[in-house]
Amino acid sequence: MRWYWFALGALAVWRVAHLLNAEDGPWGVLTRLRRADGSGFWGSLLDCFYCLTLWIAVPFAYVLGPTWKERIVLWLALSGAASVLQQATFRQEFLPAEYSEADVDRHVLRQEQDPG
Repeated sequence: MRWYWFALGALAVWRVAHLLNAEDGPWGVLTRLRRADGSGFWGSLLDCFYCLTLWIAVPFAYVLGPTWKERIVLWLALSGAASVLQQATFRQEFLPAEYSEADVDRHVLRQEQDPG
């Protein structure tokens, strides 16, 4: 197998997993699909990007790998490569912590106690 087939397979696995996990799809079809699946097996699978790559990589590994040993290794490698791509492209925005007036007098390490 040539290296570019692995690269193309990894990109395809990432693309399909990202489409099913995070995108709305045309006319919001994928959003409705994720909502309809709820918290069952399919819903939890669509919510977990890394779980999704394992399942999506199976047909790609089957097509790309000439032997069963290579298919098994390719399956995990394609899923891993798609996971690395996700980590490299995912931007999680952290919101600053919100504090209330009651939190101002609290101390993290110790609390002042009344001497009474």
